[in-house]
Amino acid sequence: MFWFLLIAMVAVVAAVTLLLVGGGGGELTEPQPDRLYDPLPDDRPVGRADVEALRLPMALRGYRMSDVDDALDRLGAELAERDARIATLESQLAGARSAAMGAAPGPVLPQDAMPPAGGEVFGDE
Repeated sequence: MFWFLLIAMVAVVAAVTLLLVGGGGGELTEPQPDRLYDPLPDDRPVGRADVEALRLPMALRGYRMSDVDDALDRLGAELAERDARIATLESQLAGARSAAMGAAPGPVLPQDAMPPAGGEVFGDE
């Protein structure tokens, strides 16, 4: 009885293996690379929707470190570029404001509308 069960089990395992493999006569399909194809746009700055749509490929133990590093490097470079651009625009704005203040002074208040020299506007003395 033992030998019969052992032979039956080997036959079942062989049949399942042949079904899964396909009998050995079929062609193997081309493997699809599980790599990041860089869905971040090259022709425009990265936006919030681009970051939300970013899906990194999985590896055996999580994400591929090189793909994550590449995506983070790209995002970091774009953020640094935006920060530099913002700083440049803010300094240009400050320069324009100071030039406007020097060229056209603000309204002159009458002497009785000026606050007292002590700095208190509503002081009860």
